[in-house]
Amino acid sequence: MTISDTPISDIPLTTIRGEQTSLGEFDDTVLLIVNVASRCGLAPQYEKLEELQKTYGDRGFSVLGFPSNQFLQELGTEEKIAEYCSATWGVTFPMFEKIRVNGKQQHPLYAELTKTPDADGKAGKVSWNFEKFLITPTGEVHRFRPRTEPDAPEIVGLIESSLPGASS
Repeated sequence: MTISDTPISDIPLTTIRGEQTSLGEFDDTVLLIVNVASRCGLAPQYEKLEELQKTYGDRGFSVLGFPSNQFLQELGTEEKIAEYCSATWGVTFPMFEKIRVNGKQQHPLYAELTKTPDADGKAGKVSWNFEKFLITPTGEVHRFRPRTEPDAPEIVGLIESSLPGASS
């Protein structure tokens, strides 16, 4: 599915260090956008997300981590989140400020992403931490629920087939 109603690349974002940016900074990049939480039982997925970043990061791919306390499992400040991710999981992929992924104060990026259905055809609210949205350079969006591991064949296959220079 392609997000077409909104110029998603223009949605303002704030990095975990407080710098202003947008998805436009990642044009022509395969993106795996993930809502993350440090105290979640799925937090070990950070390790596999970082493995993807190391494997494909220099080939036109990036994981983007968006901490959220929507499910009451994220640490306090952005500084503590950054420290935890770096020290515990060796995270080098871009991280952003803590956001809301559902509800009235939902971040505009997630307001767009949650319109995308998953493999079962279900769109709508983010169901839990570590829900994944893969965006290809052409704007095609694929949604994967939290228990789908970052290194699942369906995710890795999409990454590899969407990288710049990949034959489709």
